[in-house]
Amino acid sequence: MVCRVPVLMAMDSGIGRGLRRHRRRFGLLLGASAALAACGGGDPEPRATRSTTVAPAATVAQPMDAELIPPSPVDVRQSGLTILSGIPVSGAPEPLVDLAEIRSGGPPPDGIPSIDEPSFIAPTAVDFLGENEPVLAIDIDGDARAYPVQILMWHEIVNDTVAGIPVAVTYCPLCNSAVAYDRRIDGRVLEFGTSGSLWNSALVMYYRQTETLWSHFTGQAIVGELTGIELERYPVATVPWGAWRDAHPQGLVLGLDTGFDRDYGRNPYPGYDDVTSEPFLFEGEVDGRYTAMTRMVGIEADGAALGVPLVHLQEVRVVNGSLGEEPVAVFWEPGTASALDAGDVADGDDVGATGAFTPIVDGDVLEFEFDGTTVVDTATGSTWDIFGQATLGPLAGARLAAVPHVDTFWFAWSTFRPDTEIIDG
Repeated sequence: MVCRVPVLMAMDSGIGRGLRRHRRRFGLLLGASAALAACGGGDPEPRATRSTTVAPAATVAQPMDAELIPPSPVDVRQSGLTILSGIPVSGAPEPLVDLAEIRSGGPPPDGIPSIDEPSFIAPTAVDFLGENEPVLAIDIDGDARAYPVQILMWHEIVNDTVAGIPVAVTYCPLCNSAVAYDRRIDGRVLEFGTSGSLWNSALVMYYRQTETLWSHFTGQAIVGELTGIELERYPVATVPWGAWRDAHPQGLVLGLDTGFDRDYGRNPYPGYDDVTSEPFLFEGEVDGRYTAMTRMVGIEADGAALGVPLVHLQEVRVVNGSLGEEPVAVFWEPGTASALDAGDVADGDDVGATGAFTPIVDGDVLEFEFDGTTVVDTATGSTWDIFGQATLGPLAGARLAAVPHVDTFWFAWSTFRPDTEIIDG
């Protein structure tokens, strides 16, 4: 297996030569030997051998209205993706992107193995996460789950079922974006893998049964049989482990029993998020308002897009805005380590956590402010946490509806959402 750790790619290739020009900026050599040892050798472990353990308290319901399509008899992990060979696929729509824009990131299909049979443990059983380590938080109909970024950066996709709904929890280290999608399309459940390719330096997923390629960032099929279909998105927030654990004592946590041997806890991309560095294999023009690696909170709905630079959000702690005709509130609080900074995830700089919400309670539109200690609504003075829940005051116990958002880099947000509005003052 080949890991998508840029410094580990064959340095005789054009990719390797390009990397040599940039690696001093983001310090990839600091983690090269550790990442190489963690990647190991050989082909990805067959999916049938992966752990299927689920915490005893967990009841994972399978959808009753969806039919799983059997796996393709073609082992695309060995043969590569025919769909990228330039050979027309019979009956497939025209691709939405020029195939020349889809670049190999180094690994073959499934070279970065997705987790298809995830194993979960109770929060009280977790002994491998620091208080400030980032986890991807999802809550669907009260089924709250945390997916540690220290695991996701080595796998990028978890095919899971949450509250009976098949979802793909995805994370792209190169654009620092986490997005969760409903895996159901026209009565069938899709299983996603990593294609080994990138589009605008972002993860390209593929549906194993048809080889259709999907943009992780937009959730849209861009090449293949299902081109044009867009997946429904669920809110994901990147928050510190300690805060998630305290707020969700009955939740489930993706455990280290993944079926693969990786150096979980180590960051194979040390220094990548330096604001002066350059994105890997990105060939587009960067909107000059910010540097390529400026952190951005991005929100999109109904064709409208809104971006808030993290540096501004860190200063004001809360932003009251609108997305199209709908109000939106964006919170920030400190305490979350950057997964892409130091050699150990837990040692990363504090970039904090963000949340985006519809600020409506009982039909009333609320506005929020930072009172010097915490976020409060101006109408009642109730205090609110990063999960959008009122913890003290007249509205204690009320909860805001989460809005899907991404914590990402400016090069990615401005490329995929070039019409974005910006709130920075």
